[in-house]
This record gives sequence, C-alpha cells and structure tokens, in this order.
Amino acid sequence: MKVAVFALLAASAPLAQAHYIFNRLIVNGASIGGEYAYTRKNSNSYNPAYTNELMNSNDLRCNKGATAGNTATYTVKAGDKIGFKLFNNEFIEHPGPGFVYISKAPESGVKSYDGSGDWVKVYETALCGSNPGTDNNWCSWQKDRLEWTIQSKIPPGEYLVRVEHIGLHEAHAGKAQFYIECFQLKIEGSGGGTPGPVAKIPGIYTKNDPGIAFNKWNNPKSYVVPGPKVWNGE
Repeated sequence: MKVAVFALLAASAPLAQAHYIFNRLIVNGASIGGEYAYTRKNSNSYNPAYTNELMNSNDLRCNKGATAGNTATYTVKAGDKIGFKLFNNEFIEHPGPGFVYISKAPESGVKSYDGSGDWVKVYETALCGSNPGTDNNWCSWQKDRLEWTIQSKIPPGEYLVRVEHIGLHEAHAGKAQFYIECFQLKIEGSGGGTPGPVAKIPGIYTKNDPGIAFNKWNNPKSYVVPGPKVWNGE
C-alpha cells in the first residue's frame, strides 16, 4: 500500500510543480515592479482553473478572485514590447497555446473596470512544430513568459490586458488547465486602428471546442486554435 501511495505522489509531483502565474511585468526587456505590482491578484495562487469552472463564468476574464479596485496601472506606449513573466523564475511546462486579449476601459478607468465590455485577441502562440502531441513542439514550452508587441495603431487609453496559457495535458478528460492573469496598462500613442474582431468574456470558448477538448495522447496531426482571430493591427 505504501509503495502504491508513493508511486501516485511521485507521478503527480511534476504536474503540481509545473503550475505557474504570469504576475511580473516586463517592458522592453526591463522588469517593472515586483510580483502583482500591476497584476490583479487571483485567489487560486499558482493553481489552474479548469474547463467546467470557467466556460460560463466571469472568472474566465481574469481568474478566480481577481477583482477590480486594488491594482496599480502602468503607462506604456504603442510599439513597446511587453513581457508577462512567470513568478519565481518558473517555466511553462505544459503543452498548449498562449494568448493576450485586451479590453479598453470606460472613462471611469481600468482600476474599477470589471471586464464586461468588448475583448480583442492581440497575440497568440501555438505550434512551432508539426506534432501537437509532443510537448516541445509548442512554441511556449519551457519559456518563462509570453510577449506582446503593442500594435502601432492601438487606440490610446487604459486597458485590462488578459494573459492566458491553456495546458492541454488533461484536456481530453474535460480538464484543460487555464492559467490567466489580468494586467492594468495605460497605453499611449497616436491610435488610428480599429481593434477587432470583438468578443465578450465569457463567450470566447466552449467546452467542446476542438482546441479546448483536445486529446494530445492519441497521436493528433493538427490543432485548432480556440477563440477569435488575432487583430491584424489596422
């Protein structure tokens, strides 16, 4: 019995250790503030939220417990390269896609904004190889951050910036792992673009989307990226 329990703990350890949080802001290669300095703090720490918890929940916006009201906002400008770095010098150790979505806050500002407006996907990363069943074929595998270069024509204003990685190793069992954080950024620039297509969150995914209910264990030949298309910058 003791042997069986030890084997179970040993098997589960790598999955637990692979959990992560995007809670550090990097601007043009420089670290800005510390953990959660400009990130809404979630209540589930480095643990993921799962498919059945999020698809129809407002928690899909910024994660569990990540509410408005207590987070500072950092000013950047169009063209800046923004990094969303993992805490504790961790690495992404689950196969799956990564995304950045933005939602422009109303005149009252991003600090009190609940994310109920329109969202636009501005960045995505998925496969860098031809085999979605192999972990190192995913572009974000073993990276310590997701990075987005702000489109030059983005309208200026305050934004809720949603960073997400979806771990797919248990997705076939209805348990895709969602690692989500929201940053607060004020973006300066000349604007001129019309970000789109727009979507509401929740509403960007369903539990039956091929990219959410994905089975990496049955020798898949392709992967369908979930969610709306990425804004083309115009």
